[in-house]
Amino acid sequence: MLDLKWIRENAQRFDEAMGQRNSAVRAEGLLRLDEERRSHLKTLQDLQSQRNDASKEIGRAKASGDAAKADEVMARVADLKSRIQEGEARERDLDQQIATFLAAVPNVPLDEVPVGADESDNVEVRRVGTKPSFDFKPREHFEIGEALGLMDFDRAAKIAGSRFTVLRGGLARLERALGQFMIDIHTREFGYEEVSPPLLVREEAAFGTGNLPKFAEDLFQTTDGRWLIPTAEISLTNLVREEITEEAKLPLRFTALTPSFRSEAGSAGRDTRGMLRQHQFYKAELVSVTTPETALEEHERMTRAAETVLERLGLHFRTVVLCTGDMGFASRKTFDIEVWLPGQDTFREISSCSVCGDFQARRMNARYRPAGEKQAPRFVHTLNGSGTAVGRALIAVIENYQNADGTVRVPEALRPYMNGLERIG
Repeated sequence: MLDLKWIRENAQRFDEAMGQRNSAVRAEGLLRLDEERRSHLKTLQDLQSQRNDASKEIGRAKASGDAAKADEVMARVADLKSRIQEGEARERDLDQQIATFLAAVPNVPLDEVPVGADESDNVEVRRVGTKPSFDFKPREHFEIGEALGLMDFDRAAKIAGSRFTVLRGGLARLERALGQFMIDIHTREFGYEEVSPPLLVREEAAFGTGNLPKFAEDLFQTTDGRWLIPTAEISLTNLVREEITEEAKLPLRFTALTPSFRSEAGSAGRDTRGMLRQHQFYKAELVSVTTPETALEEHERMTRAAETVLERLGLHFRTVVLCTGDMGFASRKTFDIEVWLPGQDTFREISSCSVCGDFQARRMNARYRPAGEKQAPRFVHTLNGSGTAVGRALIAVIENYQNADGTVRVPEALRPYMNGLERIG
């Protein structure tokens, strides 16, 4: 959520940013509401002042024995009380309108983010590794998995419907190994604290990270009002909600390996074959909570942690910075990491690392107390990233390490997690 005071003082910059983000929102409507609210508050304060003065006048009239005067002023106080109650109801209504407006406004991109309309305007910043070469036509992951009898979409559909997968044997084990491998890198080498968080969250938690109300259709909701997490970002970021953290404890770094659940409401007809776009998948999530001064450095560090996973797996990938029109709702700057999939002969996103500024912190009321001189608490800055999506890493390993006979080699980095197994199938 953006700071209303900042929008008031930077209306032109706000409008430019919303235009860059392909948003129709403009400052004029919000500032009109804001001006109405401030004018209304002044009127309400005047009424309250009149009531206070009249209450004192009643006391003086009674003390002097002027019952008629007292009755007259008491009638006036009753009228003022009624008008004040109506005014307070109007104040609550205006507050709600402003809050609803702000809740739907995306974050403002950093000045360094490339301006563009969609993914075609994203900018590649680096490319790592080389494409694998094959002396046969490489197949897609679902062709390999189904031929091995270890990837079953038909039985998954009988159990749960479309966009689910049953993995068996070596592929089920490989998926588990990948998740453990990722968490070990993040905890042992990058200092993230492993967390086992709730998979069901309250509405306030999903609002805090910006998933609600705008993206409600992309989430699954339970009958008691809780929401299944689309990413552990929600659970991990909300660990600091409604708290004040001492600056000396920052940065906080959390990681979690959890299932994620997404309705994929906006992706009808996209990636219907295979495991690329599922309702349920595992992901190693990264979340950092920092000061404003260290957030951008932390963003580079987080992205490096995700890249390290792919490097250790020997996968070819590229990192791109997203343009203004392709960034997520809460992000100020985002790096996407795209892994090479030989079966599709293209790069596909496997990780997205974003710095959000104080956008989420305002929604969660998450602050820190600056060290040294006595200062008022400030909002923390939050970051999140995939470190990485386990299902997509599984796809990448299957396609990049496939053999002509339909078997799959196990990357050396994963063999200790597979009891030395070198080949699946």
